[in-house]
Amino acid sequence: MLPFFVYGTLRPGEHNHDLFLRGRTRAEEPARMRGLVLYHGPGYPYAVEETGGGGGRGATVSGELVTARPEAYDELLRDLDRLEDYTPGDPTNLYERVERAATLDDGTAVRAWVYVAAPAVAAGLRGRGKRIEGGDWCGRRDRGLPCA
Repeated sequence: MLPFFVYGTLRPGEHNHDLFLRGRTRAEEPARMRGLVLYHGPGYPYAVEETGGGGGRGATVSGELVTARPEAYDELLRDLDRLEDYTPGDPTNLYERVERAATLDDGTAVRAWVYVAAPAVAAGLRGRGKRIEGGDWCGRRDRGLPCA
């Protein structure tokens, strides 16, 4: 039962946090994930793996490491897969759920699920997408206010 690394609308203060996570988590801790670049989507961000994939050392995305309550894990996993439009093996996925290392503020590395842009979406974003500088959805300039 891996925790989830969330970087967009599932973060505290964002609209999907309460809808999907409230009462279903045991812990939510600030974390970051290397090897990802954030791009603007239609009201939500996409994390795109750096070329070469799998945890490169360049860009970093800020977010939270969410540990689900054991009794809520299976249902939460299904609900998040639906939210992120992810079905294993489906070539029309918007996101892919992959296992990557997240780093907590104290430097501890933790394996976690993260939803990254599916290959076709990622290719389009790399070619013509608008990057979120600094890798923090909550700190983006056009938002005005940070996440809670």
